[in-house]
Amino acid sequence: MARKRKRPWRLRALAALLLVALAAGGWLWWQSRTWRPERTDYPVQGALIGERDGVVDFGALDAAGADFVYLEASAGDNGRDAQFSRNLEALAGKDMPYGAVHEYDPCVPAERQSANFVTIVPRDARMLPPVIALGKLPSACGNPAIEAGLESELTTFINQVENHTGQPVVLLVPSAFEAKYGISRRIERNLWLTRDWFQPDYAGRPWTLWTANAHLHSALAAEPLRWVVVQP
Repeated sequence: MARKRKRPWRLRALAALLLVALAAGGWLWWQSRTWRPERTDYPVQGALIGERDGVVDFGALDAAGADFVYLEASAGDNGRDAQFSRNLEALAGKDMPYGAVHEYDPCVPAERQSANFVTIVPRDARMLPPVIALGKLPSACGNPAIEAGLESELTTFINQVENHTGQPVVLLVPSAFEAKYGISRRIERNLWLTRDWFQPDYAGRPWTLWTANAHLHSALAAEPLRWVVVQP
């Protein structure tokens, strides 16, 4: 009989633990949807926008607290963001600073990629420094020579982009790319790092831009916004 009396208490304790776990999970879920760094810590904040976000109202984005925006523009030697031209036009009459992002493809020669970039991204001194996103690993190309020549080929592309824009590039380096190739220690450019909620430190030197929440839900875009802050 004593054992039977203990079972309801165990069930209640288990139910209480489940409720706590559900509450914690719900809080984390809500945080992932709404969290942005404090303005007192990071006064300048903005967003990364591309075709995945659909048609964005930049006036509303400004009102929501974005001080700047980066636009996905080109990728590899022939990729072009379907919303880039429209986004440029929408920003033309606004005071919001903006820049362009190129998704670098290590499998494609630098000259072909720069030809794509300079065709779609205007030469405009008012734009923010261009960004080169290093998302694709050279190991995916299946050619050891490409991995061995990564720094040389990427440097060529950087020089061509900087000649076009007249500004030093920013390297957007995910943690997986940095862990495999240590590119932040091999090429001296400002860094854009990514890590939800917590400051990234995987590059071994200070970052300039940080994607602090890649899942910020907002009525401003069809998909969660990628929220970015500037190092104060």
